[in-house]
This record gives sequence, C-alpha cells and structure tokens, in this order.
Amino acid sequence: MIIENIDIPPMTLIYILVIILATSLLTRLVAFLMNKIQRFKKDMTLVYLIRDIINYIIYFIALMIILQFFGINLTGTLLSLGIVGIAVSFAAKDIISNLFSGIILIMGKSIKVGDTIEINKKKGTVERISLRSTIIVDDNGIKDHIPNSTLTNYPYLEYKSPEKYRVDIQTGLALDIDIEEFKRYITRKISEYDKILIEPEPNVYAKEITFEECKVKVSFWVKDLKDKDKYKLIITNEIRKHVENR
Repeated sequence: MIIENIDIPPMTLIYILVIILATSLLTRLVAFLMNKIQRFKKDMTLVYLIRDIINYIIYFIALMIILQFFGINLTGTLLSLGIVGIAVSFAAKDIISNLFSGIILIMGKSIKVGDTIEINKKKGTVERISLRSTIIVDDNGIKDHIPNSTLTNYPYLEYKSPEKYRVDIQTGLALDIDIEEFKRYITRKISEYDKILIEPEPNVYAKEITFEECKVKVSFWVKDLKDKDKYKLIITNEIRKHVENR
C-alpha cells in the first residue's frame, strides 16, 4: 500500500463528506424501497438479505472512492491483503463463519422471520436474519442477538406457527376480596377483547397468602407479540378498577 499524499486539500475533505452523506442516504433509500415492495411482504427474510447485500456493495464502493482521494494504490493494497489473507482469516474466522452461516440460513429458509425458536434455553420470535446474526424477541420484548454460526452448528427447537404469547400479571388482593368472584370478573373482562385468545383460556392462580393479602397471578394469551404490553396494561387497569370498587 502506497500513500502518495498525506496533505489533503480542503476540497478533498468536502468530497469525502459528500460521499459519506450520499452513502448514508443511499442505504436508507434502499431500506425504504425494499420495505415498500409488496411481493416480499410474506417473506421479510429475503428483504433483509437483499438489503444487506446492496448495503455492503454501497459501502465497498464508497470506501474504494475515498481511498482514491488519499492516494492509496488499490492494486498494491489488494496484493497486500492477499499476502496477509491467511492471518486475517484466522483473526476473523468467527465473522466469516457467521457470514456463511447467515447465507445458509437465508437461502435454505430453515428459519424465517416470524418463526418461533428456542436455542440454548433462549426462546423467542425471529425478528430479523442478517448476514451476521439472527435477532429473536422473547415474551418480555427482550432482543437476543444469536450468532448465525450457533444456529447452524447447534440443535434448536422450532415451534409450530403461529406461536401464542402468554401474559402473566401478579397482583395482591386484600383478604376481604373473594378470589372466586375476582376470577369470574377478570376472566369475563379479558374475554371482551378480540385479540386475547379464548384458547388457552385465561385463568387466575393463587401464589401466596400472608396476613395482609393474597397474591394471585392472572394469565392469558395474545395472538401477536406486539400486543402483549398493550393488553398487559389494559388488564392491569381492569384489576385496579375491581379492587378500587370493592
């Protein structure tokens, strides 16, 4: 690699900033256009693959252009990379493994966006599959980034679609509140919401009783993960209203 000129003129810096800005705008435009293509709506996995590939190409082209401004001999650079390629491959073996594993997962369609899987005692719905990692979201909305090589090298469980999402709400009831009456009230309220499932049916479980209160757990299931927090708040408010009206 030969650097011909270290002193960079102001105009060159402006050109570099323009390239960086254009690269950012192009990647955002690609993401916007890919999300607008209706034919891919049923398989978002393919959307993420195409978007990642296009973005990597854009980044590579931008990097090559910027290197030209620094007077870097690209031919020499590529040759140097070839000489140290073996050393780099050992240092980046995990990255390379994840990249190839990502391609295998996406092209083989063994896992798709929207599937529910469990690996290494982590269960969640696949939100995105990129070339490096797979993002799953658990019942609490927590995202786990699973390296793609883990999914191709270790066994995992795949749950039958559509997977249901359980919501648990623990609360304390005063000792003068009839638990059976509370159960009838809250299960009736839960059944009024269309996006809460009637199968499995909602239920109330006794957890603990003290001299001050009886602790119970209200459990129900929702159809869609994105509705989980919404209905947890709604049903919690229904519990509050029942307790206050006593």
